[in-house]
Amino acid sequence: AMALSPRAVVAVAQVTSTPDKEHNWCQCSALVRAAAARGARLVFLPEGFDFIGTGPEQSLGLAEPLHGHTVGRECDVWLSLGGFHERGSDWDTTGRIYNCHILLDSSGDVVATYRKTHLYDAELPGRVSLRESSFTNPGRALVPPVDTPVGKLGLAVCYDLRFPELALALRGAGAQILAYPSAFTVPTGAAHWEV
Repeated sequence: AMALSPRAVVAVAQVTSTPDKEHNWCQCSALVRAAAARGARLVFLPEGFDFIGTGPEQSLGLAEPLHGHTVGRECDVWLSLGGFHERGSDWDTTGRIYNCHILLDSSGDVVATYRKTHLYDAELPGRVSLRESSFTNPGRALVPPVDTPVGKLGLAVCYDLRFPELALALRGAGAQILAYPSAFTVPTGAAHWEV
């Protein structure tokens, strides 16, 4: 197992993503640099850190393969990239993306990828209509917890929070930290985070 420093520092970054990927990346990069300067060993970025589109068509159009230019190395820290709009290997046949939680080590290498299994569909009349399942493929597998400089990390995404079996499986496999990077709307977020 990886040696842990007795007071390993993590940073959790909050951003308001837009459809402008370059703007979002500049925001995220600045936050990662600031966290690294304060001694963070692992920085968590939220679901949709790469962009939040105005609708499914724009989200599909802006999505990239996992090895596109958005995913890069920063500052000799580990990065949890909490919800990358991934054009998977089946993009040409399905025309759908994956909501992919990527873990990078301090060299910028991809250590783990978890594709969100529980897709979020919500209909709040007059307020919110979200159908992630209309343009996203569900992931098919849990990912074993990963040794990081701050502990064994279990990867999930947002709405996965509502399914305790996933957390129990990750904990049973040795996870010390469970990450649920999220991009809830205000009304749905308030409902989900009050456990």
